[in-house]
Amino acid sequence: MPSKNKANTQDRLLHRKMLALWKRGESEFCEVRGSNIHGRGVYATTFIPKDTRVIEYIGEIIDKRESDRRGNSQQRKAQKNGDAAVYIFTLTKNYDLDGNVPWNIARLINHSCAPNCEACIVGRRIYIDAIRDIQPGEELSFDYGFDVDCFEEHPCRCGKPKCVGYIVGKDQWPELHKKLETRNTFSPKLPASAQQTCGTDSMDSDTIIKLPASA
Repeated sequence: MPSKNKANTQDRLLHRKMLALWKRGESEFCEVRGSNIHGRGVYATTFIPKDTRVIEYIGEIIDKRESDRRGNSQQRKAQKNGDAAVYIFTLTKNYDLDGNVPWNIARLINHSCAPNCEACIVGRRIYIDAIRDIQPGEELSFDYGFDVDCFEEHPCRCGKPKCVGYIVGKDQWPELHKKLETRNTFSPKLPASAQQTCGTDSMDSDTIIKLPASA
């Protein structure tokens, strides 16, 4: 009998923990809808003033070894059958946050070359904050900050007038321009080859997403 009571207590604690995590992943400012960028996106349901803490990017905190294991495993799986993406966010020197959980609405926020939000790390928590006023119905976005060395793997479909065509951190745009000019392929518009490629912002994508702490 004591073991049964202990199991029931553990189940209740786990249930409360799951509810708390789900609540942390919610936001009064936004909701999930279909996105023109790709698959699903997150949209403002009300006016969001600049500097508002819009939503928390939540998930499981894992060490670097486990992060690499999950990323590599999912990459092999994706190459084989095009299965879901991994949303791993660099948290600290020793730990990452795996946001691939259903209660993490923020994982569906798309990248943009002209974002209206930014990711902010506070301790071991990650928040998405508004960097300008956001109007109701506007899609939320932030700069994923991907490294320029793998730019060809991540075409951008944000559709902004100054879109560079690839999901690359803005601080690395000058280097991206040089690489594209060298190949004589640079265009401010989305490359034709990218138009047929899925983006990186849906659970149906086959792209490994590893967001740097500077994103």
